[in-house]
Amino acid sequence: MALIVQKFGGSSVANAERVMNVARIVTDTYKQGNDVVVVVSAQGDTTDDLIEKANEINPHASKREMDMLLASGEQISISLLAMAIEKLGYPSCSLLGWQAGFSTNSVYGSARIKKVSAERIKMEIAKKNIVVVAGFQGLNKYDDITTLGRGGSDTSAVAIAAAMHADRCQIYTDVEGVYTADPRKVKGARKLSEITYDEMLELATLGAQVLNNRSVEMAKKYNVKLEVLSSLVSAPGTIVKEVASMEKMLVRGVTKDTDVARISIIGVPNVPGIAYKIFGKLAAKNVNVDIILQSVGRGDTKDIAFTTTKANVDATINTLRELDLLSGLEIVCDENVAKVSVVGAGMESHPGIAAKMFEALFEADINIQMISTSEIKISVLIDIEDGDKAVEAVHNAFIPVLN
Repeated sequence: MALIVQKFGGSSVANAERVMNVARIVTDTYKQGNDVVVVVSAQGDTTDDLIEKANEINPHASKREMDMLLASGEQISISLLAMAIEKLGYPSCSLLGWQAGFSTNSVYGSARIKKVSAERIKMEIAKKNIVVVAGFQGLNKYDDITTLGRGGSDTSAVAIAAAMHADRCQIYTDVEGVYTADPRKVKGARKLSEITYDEMLELATLGAQVLNNRSVEMAKKYNVKLEVLSSLVSAPGTIVKEVASMEKMLVRGVTKDTDVARISIIGVPNVPGIAYKIFGKLAAKNVNVDIILQSVGRGDTKDIAFTTTKANVDATINTLRELDLLSGLEIVCDENVAKVSVVGAGMESHPGIAAKMFEALFEADINIQMISTSEIKISVLIDIEDGDKAVEAVHNAFIPVLN
């Protein structure tokens, strides 16, 4: 007998037909003699609809109240799925995040999991129940409901698998696994049978929509074996683990991220410590930055440009304006950009990867604005309108279309 944690996203439970489909997948796993814990997201576009309702009332509502509202979406999903499982003749129990033992910090809207006390889940399993848990949510030290941020249900599922030492954590989505690019947009995208945690973490961080990056980070930390599967098609998925038997593909994926804004500070004083003061201040305000470019000093000044998420734009500019040393300087924001990246664990030992990527973009008549590299990825910033064309051009350069 194995303990299997299964997670189903919003599209997998979007309507009554799909809820019943998920119930059949879950009960089939249960019938095989496994203990099953199911983590569910809000149905379809429920979270977006709730945000829209909130904006109709108060566009500047506190994050605490937003968490109270948004957590309701998962409550609907878990109860409906539990009812569907009962209809098929199997015992089930639905639990909200706090009932399942999720303790978080107090950062409303993007809380971090501090601990999962899984006693209630274990008790329900002992009763032979299929346990259905609301993803994306927990409880902080003030007994307030918190949410984990978009994609947080993936993290909830991995956290349960880690806390309970599950044999496998299965993430069900609307695609059949992890692909070398988005198969809905790139004709030659190939499904990977295996991928390493590091590669998957990079892909998730750089815009791949299959897994939440925090869930992959947690899976790696606690050695949780992940499997990405389709809830709509019965087919082998992709295993995410420490070491993958590589398929001789140097580049494992090409991604596009449009949740990017470039901030440029023009004419920064060319003095020691200026970068520390700028980025230290941003870090203190919990603003994450990504690609950073600093020009060669021109006399007494230089320019500094960096990227952040679009949600961070206002906080970033306000924080920069608070710095006396930037007083009167021009700060420019461009949100019409996209970040295109290639990822592969073996790239650092193979010269010419960057040149090949740049050649593909050149031949597609795409201009590069900024470049960032690491041991397993190369990212470029380009015009947002060139995003899809760039992904296809780069993907075809490294992973030719199979006939």
